[in-house]
Amino acid sequence: MNLQLEGVLFFPVTPFGPDGALNADALAEHIRSGLEHGPGGVFVACGTGEFPSLSANEHAQAVHVAVEAVAGTVPVVAGAGGPLGAALDQARSAAVAGADGLLLMPPYLAQGPAAGLHAYVSAVAEAAAIPVILYQRGGVVLDPAAAVELARIPGVVGLKDGNGDIDRMARIVRAIRREIGADFTFFNGLPTAELTQPAYRAIGVRLYSSAAFCFVPEVAAAYCKAQDADPELADRLLADFYAPLVELRSKVPGYAVSLVKAAVRQRGLDTGPVRPPLVEPAPEHLAELDRIIKAGLEIIT
Repeated sequence: MNLQLEGVLFFPVTPFGPDGALNADALAEHIRSGLEHGPGGVFVACGTGEFPSLSANEHAQAVHVAVEAVAGTVPVVAGAGGPLGAALDQARSAAVAGADGLLLMPPYLAQGPAAGLHAYVSAVAEAAAIPVILYQRGGVVLDPAAAVELARIPGVVGLKDGNGDIDRMARIVRAIRREIGADFTFFNGLPTAELTQPAYRAIGVRLYSSAAFCFVPEVAAAYCKAQDADPELADRLLADFYAPLVELRSKVPGYAVSLVKAAVRQRGLDTGPVRPPLVEPAPEHLAELDRIIKAGLEIIT
């Protein structure tokens, strides 16, 4: 059981209509337009897709829309997590909808010892019966021994890192590759992951998620290729597009999602607003976002 992922990973936003409900047509259009730029996988109803704000029905609908829009061209991975009961339901419904895997978010509020996390992951992986990628972030901070034990759980095939501790991650990568094998998948899952990707590549982690792919897929795809083919272009994009984007994103909590959704709207697709507790970007920040988008597009053209 494995997932074949490569290149840049697409985490679409979840559009909402004027009535506040999930806008399935806009989500399908968003995904199809992204596919034109060659992502290595589509991760639906995850962090950028406002996973914590989705009802069970909306989550299932989003996964169904993604599977239909992708039509087997790349893997579809669905978010799951939070309370165990909700995670089990999401895992089962995602599998029924045809998802190729799960991105398992950390449990919320309740934190237990390593044995408790192991039991949580085991239960979800068994319920899903499709490959599971663990998301290390927030309250989930693994040491190499704990990471190896989780990687031994049947169905667990990967680890997404959202904490950014390169020293810890380097030791985890070495331990899992030594004990489990080279096929285990790792990827950089920090917000605006491109900025830190040179450091992750140095420890052997080449995959990464890209929020920028949501609104400038042409820029994100160009950067992905330039890492090997054109280091000068990659450095320029880091300096003049990604670094300013990270500075803007850091101004307000939640901008890692709400800025992305606003940028998708600025590029022409009406995705509706973010849901609370996220807030819409301030007017001056939208103006700065527009400038950053134009700068990125100018660099690649």
